[in-house]
Amino acid sequence: MNGTMFQGFEWYLEGNQKHWETIRDMAADLSAMGVTAVWLPPAYKGAQGNQDVGYGVYDLYDLGEFDQKGSVATKYGTKEGYLEAIRELQKQGIYVLADIVLNQRMGADEEEEVEVIPENMMNRGQIIGGNEKIRVYSKFTCPGRNGKYSNYQWSHKDFDGADWDSKNQRKGLFRFAGTTWEQDVDSQYGNYDYLMGVDVSTDTPCVIQELDSWIAWYLETTGVDGFRLDAVKHISSYFYDRWLSKIRNSTGKELFAVGEYWSFQVDSLKKYLANTNYKMSLFDVALHQNLYQASKGGGYYDMRKLLDSTLLRENPIYAVTFVDNHDTQPGQALESYVETWFRPIAYALILLWGDGYPCVFWGDLCGLNQPNIEPMSEIEQMIRLRKDYAYGPRHEYFDHWDIVGFTREGGEQAVSGLAVLMTDGPGGQKRMYVGKRFRGDIYMDVLNKCGQRVTIDEDGCGNFYVEGGSVSVYKKDDRSK
Repeated sequence: MNGTMFQGFEWYLEGNQKHWETIRDMAADLSAMGVTAVWLPPAYKGAQGNQDVGYGVYDLYDLGEFDQKGSVATKYGTKEGYLEAIRELQKQGIYVLADIVLNQRMGADEEEEVEVIPENMMNRGQIIGGNEKIRVYSKFTCPGRNGKYSNYQWSHKDFDGADWDSKNQRKGLFRFAGTTWEQDVDSQYGNYDYLMGVDVSTDTPCVIQELDSWIAWYLETTGVDGFRLDAVKHISSYFYDRWLSKIRNSTGKELFAVGEYWSFQVDSLKKYLANTNYKMSLFDVALHQNLYQASKGGGYYDMRKLLDSTLLRENPIYAVTFVDNHDTQPGQALESYVETWFRPIAYALILLWGDGYPCVFWGDLCGLNQPNIEPMSEIEQMIRLRKDYAYGPRHEYFDHWDIVGFTREGGEQAVSGLAVLMTDGPGGQKRMYVGKRFRGDIYMDVLNKCGQRVTIDEDGCGNFYVEGGSVSVYKKDDRSK
């Protein structure tokens, strides 16, 4: 079966602590349409309690079980609800990917006086002041949990730096004296180890030991099948190479992992894959950027280059393709939302192409709250088309500025494969090969955007049509011989 991942949340979900129940109730329908894995949002208590999306991590051991940060439940519900959702998804044959956030901590319980070295936020490593003592929120005692599951208390010794001096009420970049930024991270701003909050030092032995203990507990408690790894461009590649190897060896499980390395440069993505010894896949951010630019191009984007300089083209085995996610949706820091008119084109590409592991965004299947955006009408059908028809050899026709396409011949037992034709400009046609075994068969656009019946000729080719600024997906008419 052709696998499809589903991102089971968006940033502005209603904070009613009922989301785990929603996911549980969706499981059977997701499985029926062809979803094979669901990426769930961070399940642990954040600094904003039951309104935290999950990336402002406060306590990794609190999955909605303890009265901390003003609530027992997280934004998504209780620990019991989380475990029920996981079990129901797995019952329906769906793998569950947990969102793992290790880079930062927020919402500390106590301040500490720490000696720091101020650095230039835009050029890390450039010291802009002498050593000084400031007060930093860096002591995590988690009193609501009271040592259950782990007695470890995080303090300044576990972090590399922070961006807030509460003593003088000022913002900056403060590296803790006696520490260094991790070196095998992205080189943006000189060194992009620091992102937000207090920065976890993943090369400190006691931190490594605690994170090893935590993930063993988490896997035993939840039984998840893999991970979405947050902000890996800010975390040592060596750490993940070692950490993922140890987890897989100790559990004897494959535990699929995909990392979020936010870079439009495919060479940076490929370098991180190599530096982790290919222990994880990566989201194809470079492809997302191409899709976004094409959608904003007003019909003047060179569609021949849609796959250029992407993981999907250059290292597809490790590419998790996506159109948008919770960070790129309207209103978010990385907003780069693919225009509505182009979204069917983008999804036809990532779902039906064959290579890569496509991830469907919550907003496209279920809609978005802010702004109010309706679900994409074609998305469920495209997921089903991937499951049932997107098989066999692929033939590419990226040979025209506007109109490009590809075909899939289908498997030996399949009724047919698919022919996909798309354009960001004027409509038109293209002769494409689908296979000589379909000679004389009629192909129809199953998206009903073009009404032409296409007869496959003696050479196994057909003249396929597409309307302007659109995509058509053809398969053999069920009534055809």
